Amino acid sequence: MSCADRPFFWWRLTINKIAQAFLMATALVLLPGSAAFAVDNAAALKALDPDDDGTIDLKEADAGALNVFKEINPDNDGTLDAKELEGRLTEAEIKAADPDNDGTLDEKEYLAVVKKKFEAANPDNDGTVDLKELESPAGQELLKLIYK
Repeated sequence: MSCADRPFFWWRLTINKIAQAFLMATALVLLPGSAAFAVDNAAALKALDPDDDGTIDLKEADAGALNVFKEINPDNDGTLDAKELEGRLTEAEIKAADPDNDGTLDEKEYLAVVKKKFEAANPDNDGTVDLKELESPAGQELLKLIYK
């Protein structure tokens, strides 16, 4: 490689590294269920635990779920459609949770999903989800519905 080619080589190498870093960062943000919903589990637990006992019970989970429901329902129509639930529930989960088959979930249907996700995140059946359970895959699925 001649001296004249070196500046071009280094410039090209730098641009390639910048492009790779940008693409990786973009992929992490855009992949549903990944970084878009990445949260500090301890901070989420603290926010969802008003009695400060270090756990979330179903009542606390429901309170968080109702807050999320309101936040992701910008049209305030009292229901969540697939677009509003994007990344939180799969199409199959929405369909399974929609007994009236209207293609949306109302608060009652949403809370029923939260209850199922809560039970899945609570394998010891003690009625609460602690930090360890919240960090599990089932706990992360629950967090998508109760914390934003």
